[in-house]
Amino acid sequence: MLNQRPRVLDFDNSLIRQNKFIERFQPVIVGLKEIAPSARLWLNKKTESEIKKSLQPEMKNAVTFFGSGDFHHISSLLIEQFSEPISVIVFDYHPDWDTLPPKTGCGSWVSRILKMPNVLKVVLLGISSDDISTFNIQSGNLDALKNNRLEIYPYEHEPARVWLRRVPENISISRKKNMLSSEIRWQQLKEKNLVQFMTQLIQRLETRQVYLSLDKDCLNSEFALTNWEEGKFAFSDLLSALKIIKEQSEIIGMDVTGEYSPALTRGRIKTFCSRLDHPGNFSAFGKTDVVIDAINAETNIKILETMIG
Repeated sequence: MLNQRPRVLDFDNSLIRQNKFIERFQPVIVGLKEIAPSARLWLNKKTESEIKKSLQPEMKNAVTFFGSGDFHHISSLLIEQFSEPISVIVFDYHPDWDTLPPKTGCGSWVSRILKMPNVLKVVLLGISSDDISTFNIQSGNLDALKNNRLEIYPYEHEPARVWLRRVPENISISRKKNMLSSEIRWQQLKEKNLVQFMTQLIQRLETRQVYLSLDKDCLNSEFALTNWEEGKFAFSDLLSALKIIKEQSEIIGMDVTGEYSPALTRGRIKTFCSRLDHPGNFSAFGKTDVVIDAINAETNIKILETMIG
């Protein structure tokens, strides 16, 4: 069961500025701004160790907020605190399933948790980014589709073609094999009855214990202003999905990312990668801090009202 008091891992001040959110829920705040430039996008061993030392074991069942989705890889450190068999459900615009280095990065953390033996299944919901398009999917963790260990359901996405790689049979996709490639056709959430789909999904899980990870960049910009592209998920649909998961499973932990903060990094390599990776049309572009904080705070409040009352 989730703790009734949420937690903020304060890397970037994006949540501390949300006065309405802070006053309403009085979260436990862990100050991490000093190491944030080293923690953004990916972690080295030293920074990873420092963050782990700040994670109170008694708070592992809290709803934890990180700030920008640039820190989404911190989810893997929280999931690592659990030893019992669990399923992980992720709402995100990006799949974060890359198999290339770095291992503990915001684009590869899902592949990291898939190596944890107690994580029996990972389900990705709402993906709509180019990361599952024909070119980028080549470095995705396709092997995890075997035996339905990983399921992936984009909100909306065209079919993708994979070259010179085996695509395992999987309940969440249909595939057409050719000589040198395979075409993947996705089951798009926009075409489904969400209540029926989520109910059937929860019933199929091998564990009742579920960890939830939510990157708000899966939402449209009316409800989330982030460092990344605008998602396509309607907020009402997301809240409905969360309610179903809450009612039909035991949520043992949850994290929320998808605030906006300037992408301040440490080191030339990380600074270069940050400039290369972040889109020019990120959803918070051109918006004032007042507007950004108001929209993101209201969404965070509604998420917490849904999850802990």
